Amino acid sequence: METINQNSDSQSAGGGVNREHGRTIAQRWTFVGLHFGLVLFCAWLAVADGWTLIGQLFGQQWTLVDNDRALLMLACVFVYWLRHAITVLYLLQRRIDWGEALGLLCFMAFFEIGLLLVGGGAFRNEVIPFGTLDIVALVLLIVGSYLNSGSEIQRKWWKQDPANKGQCYTEGLFKHSMHINYFGDVVLFTGWCLLSYNYWTLLLPFFMAYSFISFHIPALDGYLSERYGEKFDQYAAKTKKLIPFVY
Repeated sequence: METINQNSDSQSAGGGVNREHGRTIAQRWTFVGLHFGLVLFCAWLAVADGWTLIGQLFGQQWTLVDNDRALLMLACVFVYWLRHAITVLYLLQRRIDWGEALGLLCFMAFFEIGLLLVGGGAFRNEVIPFGTLDIVALVLLIVGSYLNSGSEIQRKWWKQDPANKGQCYTEGLFKHSMHINYFGDVVLFTGWCLLSYNYWTLLLPFFMAYSFISFHIPALDGYLSERYGEKFDQYAAKTKKLIPFVY
């Protein structure tokens, strides 16, 4: 996420993302604020019988039968919002366009509301007790969150040193994967989806990984190779792209 747009062609070179440095304060705070509105909407669904009220509008008896799991899914939504706020307001250096912010908000609404409803039992009739799979899922969510946010924080602090200005960051967690932050996203979403106890939701991290491998990584690598030259190419030649020790 942290790259710089140097000319008019860098959006296409960077995968359609504006990589110019800029504060874009209105976009950042609007993005984070509307995302918090999603958190409140999810809380309304999970805590205030919002799903039941929506059902009544359509003459249906809708309910979240698994209240405890719905609350767990709500906690995931809040943690994800908190990480998102830190990223947008502190870590991210590049500009955020209105179109990008609104597009991502639609995607966030899709998976945050969707996973809460699926995990909370909106489409089943039984409560699923917590078990070993939930422990595994929570570990994946925590580890994935650390890999994503932890790697970004390490890079942020390193780049704040004037001695490192304009240099390519290849240390910390990025020693093990060129895009360890992307890998963290795949891991945390795998855990989040497992908490829903609906294996169809695992299509989300699957397509996320496919998008990273097929689109985002090649575009970003091309941009970084042009920006940092031989040093980045040497780093790329000896470092796995996404999954540490594997790919």
